[in-house]
Amino acid sequence: MDLELRKKLVKCYIWSIALYGAEILTLRAVDQKHLENFEMWCWRWMENTCWTDHVKNDEVLLRVKEQRNILHEISKRKANWIGHILRKNCLIQRVIEGKIKGGIVVTGRRGRRSRKLLNDVKERRGYSHLKEEALDRTMWRASFGRGFGPVVRQTNSE
Repeated sequence: MDLELRKKLVKCYIWSIALYGAEILTLRAVDQKHLENFEMWCWRWMENTCWTDHVKNDEVLLRVKEQRNILHEISKRKANWIGHILRKNCLIQRVIEGKIKGGIVVTGRRGRRSRKLLNDVKERRGYSHLKEEALDRTMWRASFGRGFGPVVRQTNSE
């Protein structure tokens, strides 16, 4: 099969299953490393490259004309999901904003991870600025979501 067709099949069938629901998860450094390893495994599997062949990751990426962009895909999905939530007036938005007071005290690791949900998207922006941007869907998509294309590294064919 053609290389482009194989890449489309990997992204369509394998990545869609692997990244199902990833937009609502908070990724730790270990999780990010596992996802990048999975991405490299997919490219190596597609090229029939065994790990005992001692082919470096950069060489595999050059062969498939790709870069590591699975984490970029997750950040795009998170941005689209957060933008969708911030545009709506719903329960999830009120929970994210902290307007609903609950009787359950969340302690330990779960609480810290749930507070980091918006931090993945709003690295350098404040929440109010983020919410204003989300109201204008075209601006939101241009700065975060669907405006970004896939990152492809060009190779020198000789």
